[in-house]
Amino acid sequence: MNPKSTVELKPSYNLPIALVFIGILILFIQPWVGSVVTLLGLFLMLQAVTLRFQFTATDFDLYRGEKLIRRFPYQEWQNWRVFWHKVPILFYFKEVNSIHFLPILFDPEALKSCLEEHCPKL
Repeated sequence: MNPKSTVELKPSYNLPIALVFIGILILFIQPWVGSVVTLLGLFLMLQAVTLRFQFTATDFDLYRGEKLIRRFPYQEWQNWRVFWHKVPILFYFKEVNSIHFLPILFDPEALKSCLEEHCPKL
């Protein structure tokens, strides 16, 4: 991977689909809980469809469609981690002034590869 190029992570629908499926199963036991889990899965599905994550030479960028929502410069990153490597569901990273948790709505292998290239763990 060329560090000068921009890499856009492909969306992954694994987490939203799993939550919708689990929520539907829970509906038969606890309708309210099942409804909440199903709605969360549908919300994450919408996010996976509309959000785009890009690694540039200097930043991790978050887009909604063509609009840049937030830029996270690598120079401000202190740490990162992908939780549950076998079934990645959560991405954590810490900047100088803030902490971020993102559900894995993108290709986890490409995420890890880009992180290791742009922000090697200390």
